[in-house]
Amino acid sequence: MTTLAVRCPAKINLGLRVLRRREDGFHEIVTLFQAIDLWDELSAVDDDALSLTVEGEPAPSDDTNLVLRAARLLGTGRGARLRLVKRIPVGAGLGGGSSDAAGALVLLSRLWGLSLDGRALAALGAELGSDVSFFLAGGTAIGTGRGERIEPLPPIGQRPVLLGHPPFALATAAVYAALGAALTPELDGVTVSRLFVKFAEGNDFALATNDLEAPAFAMRGELRSFRDALSRTGAEVALLSGSGSTVFGMYGAGTELTAIADELRGAFPGWRVRASRTIASGVVAG
Repeated sequence: MTTLAVRCPAKINLGLRVLRRREDGFHEIVTLFQAIDLWDELSAVDDDALSLTVEGEPAPSDDTNLVLRAARLLGTGRGARLRLVKRIPVGAGLGGGSSDAAGALVLLSRLWGLSLDGRALAALGAELGSDVSFFLAGGTAIGTGRGERIEPLPPIGQRPVLLGHPPFALATAAVYAALGAALTPELDGVTVSRLFVKFAEGNDFALATNDLEAPAFAMRGELRSFRDALSRTGAEVALLSGSGSTVFGMYGAGTELTAIADELRGAFPGWRVRASRTIASGVVAG
């Protein structure tokens, strides 16, 4: 039997503004997505039944996993034996589950010989989660609505990224609930979107902010401490990624991160600190 495989990248948010609460209970946001060089791997072979095994980082292998939900959303009724090797932590604000879902759509569309173009896959992705559609294209992109409306941008120049993942996760719903009334209604979506486009075009992220930092930092003050430590090491931008719990620093091209990573590991016991880099792709075959 032929085995097909895809690699599914993580993402960081180089800025995130929360504009308003929508009637459907979600929040209207504007964010600048950036794919990074941290990958889950998903493979599949044809089988009579649909099944999933997970290795690496802890993650569910039942119907709560977006990989299986993506498979069923394709609506073929066919089976496949899926194997997911996870390196992107769950509940980290790095989009691993959404990326895996995008990977499943691409992978199973090929395996089952479906004639689905990018637009059709993106529409399915939007049904699965707010940022699934981003991972079909990857690179650098503006996300609006719930994050499911994607405007691809020219990729930023390759930059080193340092990821700090604490020994705890944050629940997205809890972070948004704690946000309360601290929204940014004075800034409309168009204005914020164009501001983020200017950041990306000029490769200047000094003014980038994440509105979810305040509630996340109120829950876990050590997240702020790690962000401030990144800033002191010379990061061009240091932010919480999404709703957390990962905090990242992005540095100027050519910055050597080994010594910085070692310093932060010593200062923050129990944290996983790893180097990555920005990439210009999303889900890729092989």
